[in-house]
Amino acid sequence: MEKGGFRGKGRAREVGGGRGRGRGRGRGRGRDGQPNHQAQLGRGANQGWSRGQVGPAQSGVQQDRVHVSPSHGDWTSGRGWGANGGPSFAQVLSRETPKPSSTPPTIVVSDPVIPAIASPKISEGVLPSSSSPKTEDILLPIKRPDNGGTRAVKKLSLLVNHFPVKFDPEKIIWHYDVDVKPQVALRNGRPVKVSNSDLSLIRRQMSLDDPKQFPLEMIAYDGNKSIFSATELPNGEFIVQLFESSYLVTLKLVKELRLSQLNDYLSGKGSSVPRDTLQGMDLAMKENPKRRMISFSRGLHPIKFHQGVDLGHGIIASREPKHSLKLTSQGLALCLDYSVLPVRKSGPVIAYLEKQIDGFNVNEFGKFKDEVELALKGLKVYKSYLDTNRRHTVAGLTSEDAKNISFCIEDQQVRLVDYFKQKHSKDIMYKDIPCLELGKKDGSHSVPMELCDLAERQRYPKELLNIDSSRKLKNLSLASPSVRQNIICDMVRDEDGPCRGEVLQNFGMEVSMNMTKVAARVLSPPELNVGAPGGTKKKIKLDNEKCQWNLVGKCLVEGKQIDCWAVLDFTSAEPNKYRLRPTDFIPKLISRCNNLGMQMGEPLNYQMARMDNLNSEDVLQKVLENIQRLSYQNGKGRLQLLLCVMARQHPGYSCLKFISETKVGVMTQCCLSTCANEAKDQYISNLAMSINAKLGGHNVEIVEPLLRFKGEGHVMFVGADVNHPGFKNSTSPSIAAVVASMSWPAPNRYAARILPQDPRSEKIQDFGMMCLELFDSYVKLNNIKPAKIIIFRDGVSETQFDMVLNEELAGVMRVFQAMGYFPTFTVIVAQKRHHTRFFPETKEDGSSSGNVPPGTVIDSTVDHSGFHFHLCSQYGSIGTSKSTQYQVLFDQHGFTSDHIQQLIHSMCFTFARCTKPVSLIPPVYYADLAAYRGRLYQEVLDGRFQSSSSSASPSQPSAAAFDKSSYRVHPDLRNSMFYI
Repeated sequence: MEKGGFRGKGRAREVGGGRGRGRGRGRGRGRDGQPNHQAQLGRGANQGWSRGQVGPAQSGVQQDRVHVSPSHGDWTSGRGWGANGGPSFAQVLSRETPKPSSTPPTIVVSDPVIPAIASPKISEGVLPSSSSPKTEDILLPIKRPDNGGTRAVKKLSLLVNHFPVKFDPEKIIWHYDVDVKPQVALRNGRPVKVSNSDLSLIRRQMSLDDPKQFPLEMIAYDGNKSIFSATELPNGEFIVQLFESSYLVTLKLVKELRLSQLNDYLSGKGSSVPRDTLQGMDLAMKENPKRRMISFSRGLHPIKFHQGVDLGHGIIASREPKHSLKLTSQGLALCLDYSVLPVRKSGPVIAYLEKQIDGFNVNEFGKFKDEVELALKGLKVYKSYLDTNRRHTVAGLTSEDAKNISFCIEDQQVRLVDYFKQKHSKDIMYKDIPCLELGKKDGSHSVPMELCDLAERQRYPKELLNIDSSRKLKNLSLASPSVRQNIICDMVRDEDGPCRGEVLQNFGMEVSMNMTKVAARVLSPPELNVGAPGGTKKKIKLDNEKCQWNLVGKCLVEGKQIDCWAVLDFTSAEPNKYRLRPTDFIPKLISRCNNLGMQMGEPLNYQMARMDNLNSEDVLQKVLENIQRLSYQNGKGRLQLLLCVMARQHPGYSCLKFISETKVGVMTQCCLSTCANEAKDQYISNLAMSINAKLGGHNVEIVEPLLRFKGEGHVMFVGADVNHPGFKNSTSPSIAAVVASMSWPAPNRYAARILPQDPRSEKIQDFGMMCLELFDSYVKLNNIKPAKIIIFRDGVSETQFDMVLNEELAGVMRVFQAMGYFPTFTVIVAQKRHHTRFFPETKEDGSSSGNVPPGTVIDSTVDHSGFHFHLCSQYGSIGTSKSTQYQVLFDQHGFTSDHIQQLIHSMCFTFARCTKPVSLIPPVYYADLAAYRGRLYQEVLDGRFQSSSSSASPSQPSAAAFDKSSYRVHPDLRNSMFYI
């Protein structure tokens, strides 16, 4: 499921999963991209989702580190034991060498008598100061405590898109730092910047000028500061002539990388991952595709036009290879996958405009000038009258038409049209339209539009596609497992792919053409309870294949009574087919809620509004405050729920949520009038489930106590994520969100805290204080402290595990230590942004859709070391299922592989908004939703909710966008699940 602003057809939901991560962990995240709150408006253009899925994702003193294992506590020079065999809480904080102990001491949790705790305020909180950890105190991810899990209701044989890579351990790779500076440092008074495309051309020119010293077939270049070579290159400075400019290129040897070190690590002889060696080998694999394909943004795309599928309007769907080297238990392997992205067709600029802009006529250019500038600004173009591969960026349009532009050459004024006639023998046909300004805003870079060609494969924003193009792109992206498997196998054999080329051979590498076989197990689903008439509970039967259930004739476990609610209808001024029919919809909603055990009365107020009211913060706030006031006047007290019905997707959704959740304190639930009018039972049921969860009810619960926690005190589950701004946005804040469960033994209710932080910072800068505030809420709601805290961290890569352990976890521990409280911790990273895909080896190993069955777990072969596994908890009905990779970094609770795998799989059945297991454990899923909600707040604070999406390049963000108090949710909603 992707993030969306409203309830879509067929199922009720308000905001779906997926990052964005915009990741931007879009991360954001939508499917490999930034989340889009307009993507799920019922039958809207980007209404992509798949059932049961979330889809809508270093250096250090390595020689002095030791692994922390639950089986033994040797993490410093002495012996340190936690409650279950890991490092004790106090030892992690003390920075002192613990004394030897023959018996591990037990951490005693205080009785339920709770001392007075001052409510922390994140916006004012300051973490206790701490010095940098000593070398001997730095933590590494723990080792697996066993040989992997054994529990299974079925065993499978799968294929994974990992292709074994052989390499010569005697080989040496030379790593060089490269610095390129123009010999003319200033042009027209401005510093000359060397573009990325020019850097690649300069590298190539060096090899053409002196192929013996700089053999092209031996070199891999990252396009910026690093060159890796299979042969030794000369150090020093070199002059390179490119076009009409000269550049000073400085090469300096950084390090000799011996592949024997990688071989030692893979065989268990080395203690640290040789990441610089892997970087060089990875670049060597990218060289062949890079030289045969067009590189832009963060991917590579085929030059061959026929490989793109026409989406209309000058846009094609291009298959983007995704490949990386992975360390696995079988050795080095190439992970190869692909994604499908919309890109612009190359060719004459004017021809592109005729396809992109409806009704465009170059002879009536004045009518379309603004649209043309919006369509072209920032794109890369070639000068078609020059025989070069140099690309130029469109800065905008000239203020004058081509016939009126002139410039000075050797103290003489020359008309632009005359210059191109005399210099390039080009007669300018369209003299009455502006030229393109290329590079800086400078007349000397004005080029007639008809002499510019759009460069190949430039990405087109998905959210700008029309309905038909979006549907076509979605169908191409959601390839069935057999189709995706065949495409990947073709890619690995492709002459243009990463497994071919002389550079790879010269680096001593060879890739197998066959996918790797892996053993897998299927975990049993948990037994679930739902409600029954009379307030009792009963077990439900799951679908044998899909592990789904329905609520026909059943109730929710804890349905909330709704006495005080209202309807805000934004469709009153819309055409009839988009207007809400309240006499049809509202009685059906009330009836279904009552049948589910929610006891819903008639709405106190039905207020009409217009869709354009969503464009004004002031109008929205007055409307919401008036509805709230009427509720008090009617003697019903605070409004429990405001149902907001809209005719279509609207960017003002962001404003509605911001005003209601931070200013007024009214819980809102949005839905589309078209879906509400149809009032299908499944849709109404899912709408009711979301409402119940927002009001603090429980929809379903696991029958048996969660493994490892029976009778051992309260447990608080924490989820954490960071939502980053769009790819081109480097100034808006990143949004950190932390959620924590507020109930036990059924962890179904999660409160959230949202804060802005420095742009692009993955570290959650206020993690400790956010956890402390959530802990304080837990204590007030339950009158007891949680004895154990399980943290699930989303959106971090393997190179950031050190940050999670030694900065984020350490920060949480310092905060709790300052309170004199010592819970035990487990830290687990959940990773969706990987490209590992599993395929059933035979039909019997898969489900009816061809995917692996729900509950499939793989904890061998695909990874090298550590306590990790892949879990595919959802049923994949369309496309190819994608697993979530979980890695346990720190554990004071003595989890075994079986325990942690079954715990996570069981919790995936408790997501509040649906009657099926989801693909990501709920604490992380909720943190992703909460972080995205913070992104909507930021758009409002920047005043951008009326126009552009968060993926666009914004103007300078406002100071309010970085003000932590601006993101503080109203006290009436603070501990609710307002964000789902």
